[in-house]
Amino acid sequence: YVSYSERLAGVLENNLRLKATDASSDADVVVLNTCTIRDHAEQKVYDALGPHAARKRRGEAVAIVVAGCVAQQEGEALLRRVPEVDVVMGPQYTGRLGDLLEGVGRGHQIVATDPTLISEDMSQPVRGHATRAWVNVIHGCNEHCTYCVVPGVRGVEQSRSMESILQECLDLAEAGFKEITLLGQNIDAYGRDMMPKRTFADLLHYLNKNIPEGTIERVRYVTSHPRYFSDRVIDAVAELDKICECFHMPFQAGDDTVLRNMRRGYTFDSYMKIINKIRAKAPDASICGDVIVGFPGESDEAFERTLDLMRKVKFDNLNTFAYSQRPNTEAAQWGDQISDEVKSERLQKVQRLATAHALERSQRYVGKAVEVLVEERNPRNMEQVMGRTRQGRQVFFDGEIDELMGSLVDVEIVEARPWSLTGKIIGR
Repeated sequence: YVSYSERLAGVLENNLRLKATDASSDADVVVLNTCTIRDHAEQKVYDALGPHAARKRRGEAVAIVVAGCVAQQEGEALLRRVPEVDVVMGPQYTGRLGDLLEGVGRGHQIVATDPTLISEDMSQPVRGHATRAWVNVIHGCNEHCTYCVVPGVRGVEQSRSMESILQECLDLAEAGFKEITLLGQNIDAYGRDMMPKRTFADLLHYLNKNIPEGTIERVRYVTSHPRYFSDRVIDAVAELDKICECFHMPFQAGDDTVLRNMRRGYTFDSYMKIINKIRAKAPDASICGDVIVGFPGESDEAFERTLDLMRKVKFDNLNTFAYSQRPNTEAAQWGDQISDEVKSERLQKVQRLATAHALERSQRYVGKAVEVLVEERNPRNMEQVMGRTRQGRQVFFDGEIDELMGSLVDVEIVEARPWSLTGKIIGR
C-alpha cells in the first residue's frame, strides 16, 4: 500500500509537475489510494469522498481519483454512488495515472479496472523515508484463500524482471538509501510466471551479488506463503550478507480443518517443519506472522490449536486480526459465522500471548551488542535516535540524528520491551 502511494505521488510530482499541498481542500487533484483488507474499508472511502464531492458540486475545478483495491472492487458502482469521481483505477494502473488524468482533461469519466499486463513503471516514486525504501518484485496473487479479497483486486501474479528490480535498487543506492524491502503478496511465487522460470532464492542471490558494497546494506522482504516456502530461501538468508535474518510467515490458524477451509494448503505440522528448519539454519533470525481468529466454524478446540502453535513458535512479532466478512469472498457466504463477542475474546487472548512472547524474544538481546541502522529521531525524546536490528527490532538510544542518520552503529542493549529495545552506543 505504501509503495503504491509513493508511486502515485511520483507520477503526480515528477511526471505531471504538481506539488503536494498540506490541505486537501486546496488541491486541484485529489487521489485516495485505498486498501480493502480491513472491515468497513468501502464505507471509509465513501465517507472520505464526501468533502471532495461537495467541492465539485459547488463548481470548484478539482479532479477526484480513487485508486487501489477498493477502487478495483467497486468499479462502476463507485461512480454510480459518487458521480463526482473522475477516475476509478485498480492498482495495476498505478503507472498510468498521468494518461488517465489526461483523459479527464478531455472530459472523460474513467473506470480502469480491467486486467492488464503491468508494464515497467518508469516514474520515480516519491519516497516516504530517507533511509529505507520499498521495491515491488511481484504484483498480484494466484491464491484463492476463502477469506481474502486480494486475488480479485490485485489480479494474477506478474513478476518483474531481475534486471529491472536491480536497476531500481541501484537507483536507490545512488540516492543514498541503505535498506530496501522487497514486496510481494506471495513473494515465494516470484518467477514462476517467467520463461525461463526463476525463483525468489535466485533473486536474493542476484541482488546480493550485484548491489555494490558500501551502498545498500540490508535487504528485507515480505510476505512468504508456507505452501511455497523454499529451503533455498532459508539458505540465502543464513548465508548472504545483505539479506536480513527476518522471516515473515503468516500461519493464519493452527487447526488443520480451519486451514483447509481457508484453502491455505498446509497443516500445523508442515508449518512447524518450516519453523524448525529456520531455527536450525538461522538460529538468531526473527520469525513474524499473521493470525486470524474467529474464522467461520472455528470451534473452541480449533482456537486452542492456534494458541498451541503460538507457544511452539514464540513469534517475535505477530499481526493479529479478527475475521471479518469481506466482499466477494467465499467464507463471507457461509452460515457458521462466529459472534463478535467470541471473536473479541479470542483476539484478546492471542494478543496477550503474542505480547508475552515478544517480550521474551526481546529479552535475549539484553547485555548484547547489536548492529543498528539508524533511521530517524525518536519523536518522543528528541535526544534519542531510532533504528532497527537486522532482525527488525526497534532500538532507541541517545545520539544526534544529523550525525547518525543512515549509519550502521553497534549498540549495547540495556532494556527490553515487547516491541522495542533501549541501548547505548558503543565506542562513541
